[in-house]
This record gives sequence, structure tokens and C-alpha cells, in this order.
Amino acid sequence: MSAGAPSRPPNSEPDDERVLLGESVVLPGGKVDPEALRRAVEAQRARDDSGDDDEAVGRVAFTLQRDLNKRLDKYLTDRITFMSRNQLQRLIAGGGVTVNERPAKPSTNLRRGDVVEVMIPEPPPAGIQPEEIPLDILFEDEHLVVINKAPDIIVHPARSHLKGTMINALAWHFQRAGSGTLSSVGDEFARPGVVHRLDRDTSGVIVFAKTDEAHWKLASQFEHRRVDKRYLALVHGRVEPIADVIDLPLGPHPSREKGYREKQVVRHDEQGKPAVTIYRVREHFAPHAPDPARRFSLVELELKTGRTHQIRVHLAHQGWPIVGDDMYGGRPFLAENGTPLLARQALHAARLAFTHPISGTPMAFTAPLRPDMADALRLARASGDVVRPLVAGTLVSIDA
Repeated sequence: MSAGAPSRPPNSEPDDERVLLGESVVLPGGKVDPEALRRAVEAQRARDDSGDDDEAVGRVAFTLQRDLNKRLDKYLTDRITFMSRNQLQRLIAGGGVTVNERPAKPSTNLRRGDVVEVMIPEPPPAGIQPEEIPLDILFEDEHLVVINKAPDIIVHPARSHLKGTMINALAWHFQRAGSGTLSSVGDEFARPGVVHRLDRDTSGVIVFAKTDEAHWKLASQFEHRRVDKRYLALVHGRVEPIADVIDLPLGPHPSREKGYREKQVVRHDEQGKPAVTIYRVREHFAPHAPDPARRFSLVELELKTGRTHQIRVHLAHQGWPIVGDDMYGGRPFLAENGTPLLARQALHAARLAFTHPISGTPMAFTAPLRPDMADALRLARASGDVVRPLVAGTLVSIDA
């Protein structure tokens, strides 16, 4: 049994054991405690206000200590009591449950030693209030909605941000347009519709699920790295070589003091998680300027993992902090009169490609640059000292 697990009555044999977010979430007898789940996820939120793309749902692992002669769906219904058997069956069918790291069926019969891993939805704050906030919708059908996210807005309500989020904006949109709702995915214990996230000041393409089935199937694609994510970033310095792979594990900053506990760093210890970013240089601005502060690069980034702040930390660690990213050493991009033209991090989720969770149709969406970042690029190009390397594998158009 993992450290911190609740004690069991004397002479009782445990049915299973679990791991989730470092906190005990399973009661004696094996049932998931929804309140402990809520506390665990909110504790993670307190450490990270932006989130982790590929870990938008919690993971619980059950290891069977004896033969139960029980179907997988019935086993989970007995343990995750806030989800119905039908919801769990849809979760299993959508790839949200594995047995011994393999896809399973609701009818899978469980044996001693089997490891059952479940993606459990995150608990939301009570009551999502609709708010009239503009949304740049790129695509919408009855199953999902794709949006070009603006900067300076967080994706979903959290302890310190209960209003002014994209979820509040979507609630208003659906109410006004009558075009559906966000997925429930576990009723009151879900972050409605949230499949993945972007940092508050990162702009660009993001997808939300409108049905439970679409949610689980999209989440499975993110979990198993079957989604193509491309970003554009304006960074300080001349990036060389013009294409490379950054393969450095990331984890929380060792200091838990205010100002540090939100940060991520490269870590080569047990707290470092694998993180892989491929970058390709699209433009060099003033690459030979005698003043290094005048040199910038526009890079296209392909994520193979989706760790918290992954692009920001990887680039800063290489000596190329993102313009405007003061958390990781970036400085504002200044206009000719010296006023900040781009004060937020110059990072844009430019392209997202995935398989439609219901129809199976390949889909790819490109989000146009937001005006602040487009203006910064136009000013950088205005000097005329621009080099555009030819790099294989790029997909994002950079023509304004």
C-alpha cells in the first residue's frame, strides 16, 4: 500500500492499492473518496495555475491483491461511486481505462496482480456562471468546439479565479446560441469540457468537448500522444542550430516559496518527468547585430509531451527565453518609442490536429496570430535584417 494510505481494520485483506497526486483518495474497502479527490486536485492547482496539457485528468491505479472474479465495469462502479456504470463503460470504451497498460473492455475479467489505471475527471468549483466574454470560435459541432484563445484569460475556474474564464464564456455562448453544453464527464466532479489547457497568457487553438464520449476519446488522444501540437514563439537571441530536439525532464522548482512554487525547472531526479520539444527556426531578426539585445528568433515548436510550462522552460534553459515571459527571463518587446508592444509571453498555439472523436475524420485547425504578437513580428521584420532558414518539417504559415 502506498505511503499515506488510510489504515484498514485488523485482519482484513486489502482488495487493491492506489496512487493519485500524492494524496490518499481511496477509503478502506477501495472506494474513491470524492472529497479527497477534490482536495488533491485543488492542491495541485495551488501549485500550478496553468496546468499540464497531457495530464488534464487525475490518474488512479488499482493493483488487485486477489482474484475477484468480477467484470471491469462492475469493479469500477463499486469504487468510483460518483460515476454511473454507463459513464464508466463509455470511459472504458474511449480509452480512459487500461488493464496492465493495455486497452480493456467493460467485460474484462479481473485477476490477482492486474493493474487497473483510470483517468478520473477533475473536480470543478460549484456552479459555473455564464459570462459574456468574446470567443473566437474556429469550429463547432454537436461534439466539440475549437477556439482561438485570447491571451490574459485562464481556461477554467480555479480556487482563486471563479469568474472570467473560458468556461464561463462558453456557458454564455451555449446559453445564447442554444448549441449544446460542455461535457459532464462525471457530473459534478468534472472540469466541464476541459480536455487540455493553455497557460493564461498563451494564445491560440484549444479544443473543448461537448459530450462525455467526445471528452474521453479526445483525452485518450492527448494521453497517448496522438495529437499534433505546433506553437510559434518569439524568443530572445539567435537560435542555433536551426533545428533540434530538446529532451530534458521537467519538474517543480525545489523552492516552495511564493514566486517559485509556480515555476518548473529542468530536473534529473525522481521528480523530473520526460519532456520532449522539437524546435525549428522560421526567422532570425538582426542575427548579426552587435548588440545581442536586438537579436530575436521566431521558432516553430512541436510538442511530443505536454508538461507544465514545457516550451517556456526548455527554451529558457537553452538561453532563448520567450519575449515577455518575465517568469523565465524574457523581456517585453518594445515599440520604437520605447513603450511595451508585447508584454505577455510571445507564445501562440498555432496548430492543433487530431482525429474527430466520433466520426474518426482527421481534423487540423490553425489559429491566426493575435494582434499583439502579429504587430511585434511586423516591427521586427521592418528593419529588413531578416533571415528565413529553410527547415524541413515545418507546418505553420508565418506570412502575415
